[in-house]
Amino acid sequence: MAPSAAPQRIVIENAAIATVDSQDSEYASGHLVVADNRIESIGAGRAPEGLENVVRRIDATGHLITPGLINTHHHFYQWITRGLATDHNLFNWLVALYPTWARIDEPMVRAAAQGSLAMMARGGVTTAMDHHYVYPQGSGDLSGAIIGAARDMGVRFTLARGSMDRSEKDGGLPPDFAVETTEGALAATEETVNQHHDSSFDAMTQVAVAPCSPFSISTELLREGAALGRRLGVRMHTHGSETVEEEKFCHELFGMGPTDYFESTGFLGEDVWMAHCVHMNDSDIAAFARTKTGVAHCPSSNARLAAGIARVPDMLKAGVPVGLGVDGTASNESGELHTELRNALLINRLGAHKEAALNARQALRLGTHGGAQVLGRADQIGSLEAGKLADFVLWKIDGIGHASIADPVTAIVFGAAAPVTASFVNGRQIVEAGRLLTADEEAIARDTRAEAQRLARIAASA
Repeated sequence: MAPSAAPQRIVIENAAIATVDSQDSEYASGHLVVADNRIESIGAGRAPEGLENVVRRIDATGHLITPGLINTHHHFYQWITRGLATDHNLFNWLVALYPTWARIDEPMVRAAAQGSLAMMARGGVTTAMDHHYVYPQGSGDLSGAIIGAARDMGVRFTLARGSMDRSEKDGGLPPDFAVETTEGALAATEETVNQHHDSSFDAMTQVAVAPCSPFSISTELLREGAALGRRLGVRMHTHGSETVEEEKFCHELFGMGPTDYFESTGFLGEDVWMAHCVHMNDSDIAAFARTKTGVAHCPSSNARLAAGIARVPDMLKAGVPVGLGVDGTASNESGELHTELRNALLINRLGAHKEAALNARQALRLGTHGGAQVLGRADQIGSLEAGKLADFVLWKIDGIGHASIADPVTAIVFGAAAPVTASFVNGRQIVEAGRLLTADEEAIARDTRAEAQRLARIAASA
């Protein structure tokens, strides 16, 4: 048996480091050593002497190193419908945009995925997810286009393969031609898992089972989706408790609130995470804590659609896993996750807990370790620890926007969006000085504009 090749090492020194490990270990000036795609060592002061096969040394003076940010909820296709229906609540916004979304095709989805991923990656996201649930008949291989875009960008990725089978004729919101049959949706989801899901430690692509929402899916699809996810051994995702209208809808249609409805179908559990969870009472939060169901908190989108303020402090106190989500960029046009650190903190302070709601380190934890918990990958990513995957970001904090803030974590959470000097995924650098190394940003801008205009023309003619 041939000996394995010696690992290639990257040595980074002189950086402030926030590990976001279980002890919240931090170093005012420390080192990080990467061996191939794993973190080999991390600690205070200079790196150990005598390291072999060091292919690169980085002097990170003036920087904070954190785990890479982890996005737990998104809809990439919406990148080409930004800036529409800007003064609507959720239901009216959906009614306004579904006729347009129902006409997407593979080239549109590929371009939109590139735009969504590029914007996040430039801002420190190393693990992304996309909840894609619109599969119009004859639209092409949409899942393959999204997964391909993430692979080309070099971002770690979870596709939440969504589905809808409740259309307008059944009392749902989507147009009839934009939904799948129950059997077709389940079969296509299973095929996507079998074709693309990687369960290995250092997987770059994973797939979750993700029926869309109570008002666009049948009870059968939700129940059978839960059974499918558990049979295949993958995670499950959906929207839940986003608005008061959804609460009313569930009570009228099912005779119970969203949380009780989800539990009745098997769609709560440690292998499940929900987007939003804005309108949760004490009993709902207790059910999530008991079942270890995760939450993707999307503060900017919730504000954009006037949905309300999620009870994140209460969820965290109860032991509910909580991560952060951009959500689709038709309801959060910035498309950035690093700004959600600040928005999560500020918006939650408008709630019942006021200034005690969240602090800077809790916000950073939501965007890193919390996201890893929600995606079921806390053993591999989400904190900087020896043996974990080398997904991390170097934030520049010695510039005009941050240099006068003494505490580095406070600087990147409370301050302006910090510039990303470098971002690494799986030990590979994908961002340099705020620019993507793995994609042509100008080409993406041109392509997304062209596809947005093409979709607008098609929707207008229909």
